[in-house]
Amino acid sequence: MKVFLIAGEPSGDRLGAALIAGLRALVPEVTVEGVGGEAMAAEGLVSRFPMSDLSVMGLAEVLPRLRLLRQRINETAEAVTGAAPDVVITIDSPDFCLRVLQRARASRPTLPVVHYVAPSVWAWRPGRAAKMAPLVDHVLALLPFEPPYMQAAGMSCDFVGHPVVAEPRVSAEDIAALRAQVPGRVMLVLPGSRRGEITRLAPRFGAALGKILPADMRVLVPSVAAQADLMRAEIARWPVQAQVLTEPGAKRAAFEIADLALAASGTVSLELAASATPMLIAYDVNPLSRMIAERMVRLDTVTLVNLVSETRAVPECLGRDCTPAIIADRLRHLMQDETAIAAQRAAMALTLQRLGQGQEAPGLRAARSVLGFLEARKG
Repeated sequence: MKVFLIAGEPSGDRLGAALIAGLRALVPEVTVEGVGGEAMAAEGLVSRFPMSDLSVMGLAEVLPRLRLLRQRINETAEAVTGAAPDVVITIDSPDFCLRVLQRARASRPTLPVVHYVAPSVWAWRPGRAAKMAPLVDHVLALLPFEPPYMQAAGMSCDFVGHPVVAEPRVSAEDIAALRAQVPGRVMLVLPGSRRGEITRLAPRFGAALGKILPADMRVLVPSVAAQADLMRAEIARWPVQAQVLTEPGAKRAAFEIADLALAASGTVSLELAASATPMLIAYDVNPLSRMIAERMVRLDTVTLVNLVSETRAVPECLGRDCTPAIIADRLRHLMQDETAIAAQRAAMALTLQRLGQGQEAPGLRAARSVLGFLEARKG
């Protein structure tokens, strides 16, 4: 069995790695090729070019890299056609992946296609599902309420669980080692993993902490290694002291010992939920992207804990509310409101349950779904 996978973001890379492992567990002779990052490389995939070429978001961020992106789209489509795989699995990054599929399907109209991570049509641009349907046969959904949206557009879809429920737990040794370095209360600060997010959000987060951080509270800032120097440069300008963590064990331990978190929007809210860390979510984009989003987003929350639990337990500072003054005010309120913290923790537990905690690992469930789709297609 030959599989061609395409991932364009670190989160997609991790999904792809777990899926490859799941496929190998069920079909040991499977071969994989395509585009991915370090996690997929560890599972044997040799990427055709650096995945970082694709890791951009937002209109203003994409424009300077259009030529390279077009080149990568054409290269990948040609590679799919030449490989003649049994199935193509695209992982998130729909703007890139759908363009690749459009070209590949022009050469091979019957090419079986699976897309991993359903587009969030329940939040904005509901027409995206209909746009996908001519190019995608089957969808692997991370959220339990997504399959009906995909099925209504004409694609089969399985909820396969969210990878957060399969993340390894931090060791007691790592927790003890970090706690020895960082006694007392801890504020966890997560301004994002992309360069644009860090330069946009870190100054606001630091200014907000300068207004309300208690004297006895330490600040920890987990960072991906590739952005650690940028993160250190940003926090050096903060009015409070902070420590950047890049070692994986220390980063996971920080989630466990933190009393409170200030975080950018994204899947990090689920990672915080897994450690039962109360949080405030704050996020903004550049003014052009914000103007577009304000017209298109259909929800009153972007935080996955709120959406999956069907609550609004996690407070947010989004767009024009993502200012140091508003962030500081809402953090202060959260610090003083034990009832709000208890409500957050209840919503977190419900979220993890609904995302598949205690069930078969999502990577293996995803692999079973892919094989089931291919078997049904033969019939």
